Amino acid sequence: MKHAFDDRLRMQLTERLARFERRSLAAEGLKRAAVAITVVPHEENAAFLLTRRTPRLSSHAGQWALPGGRLDQGEEPVEAALRELSEEVALELPRSEVLGVLDDYPTRSGYLITPVVVWAAETARMRPNEAEVASIHHIPLAELERPGSPVFLTIPESERPVIRLLIGDDHIHAPTAALLYQFAEVGLRARATRVAELEQPVWAWG
Repeated sequence: MKHAFDDRLRMQLTERLARFERRSLAAEGLKRAAVAITVVPHEENAAFLLTRRTPRLSSHAGQWALPGGRLDQGEEPVEAALRELSEEVALELPRSEVLGVLDDYPTRSGYLITPVVVWAAETARMRPNEAEVASIHHIPLAELERPGSPVFLTIPESERPVIRLLIGDDHIHAPTAALLYQFAEVGLRARATRVAELEQPVWAWG
């Protein structure tokens, strides 16, 4: 299903996120981080931004990722998500463009991620920060509603299901897949789905 990038979509996302009873988790030794799920126009329809991390990074090099990173001292998740958007893809957005916040997601690598949903109508000046981002991709929201996606896998190392989200000719795993799945469930399908128990593949545990 295609989604037009218009006021109707913005209102739908805003209202559904406002009704969603977000769950925040105690950090309990985890490092706090935030990511931006950024809704943008693309070829007359709505999309979200996904980046490929540069292969030169010391961790998670070359992987698909949402713009984001660790919170600075004294920073809140919304502030951090907007700052990371600016630093990683040169997208400067005011707090008024934040549509809502989803559940915290704890990762196996020691982070507690807060996903912040953001609206970005103007992306002409966007460009990748070459130190962190190899490329920026506009992924149609329709990709989050593909038949047969997500896929839930079982692994011997965990009783929790591993989520795999199909994107184009590729796929992504949690945490990114879990966050995007909840965004689709809440924002596009109006379902209060929880994702904190969705597992990551073993190679992402370190």
